[in-house]
Amino acid sequence: MRAARQFTRQTLTRWDLTERFDDIALVVSELVTNALRHALPGDVARDPHDPPVRLHLMHWTSRLVCAVRDPSRSGPVTGEAADSAESGRGLFLVESFSDSWGWHASPAPAGETLPAGVLRGKVVWALFRLPGAAADRAQDVAER
Repeated sequence: MRAARQFTRQTLTRWDLTERFDDIALVVSELVTNALRHALPGDVARDPHDPPVRLHLMHWTSRLVCAVRDPSRSGPVTGEAADSAESGRGLFLVESFSDSWGWHASPAPAGETLPAGVLRGKVVWALFRLPGAAADRAQDVAER
């Protein structure tokens, strides 16, 4: 999780968007935590050159998107956590701090063939609208 927050801070600093760091970092933390906690089968061998969870930050003229790719084909489940529960509020936080969020199935990467109808995983994303000063910048993408 530390690496995701550091990557987010470095990227937002490079894009001159540090005023949104707290909200964006909270959402990044929730999306990455959900992917690590709920989307990774325990028996999958880990390849350090192809991590099963990837964080993408994409910056367009007036918006920023955080996207987390994981190998699970199951969509995120929103629910209501009990008042005494220590977890279960991640997607509520994502919804509260971003302007919108969603998910979609992720096709196999180029060169990889999967049986018809089989998908590689999913991408969960959150969108942030940016204040006026950031609206003049061109598209930029960062990946970790």
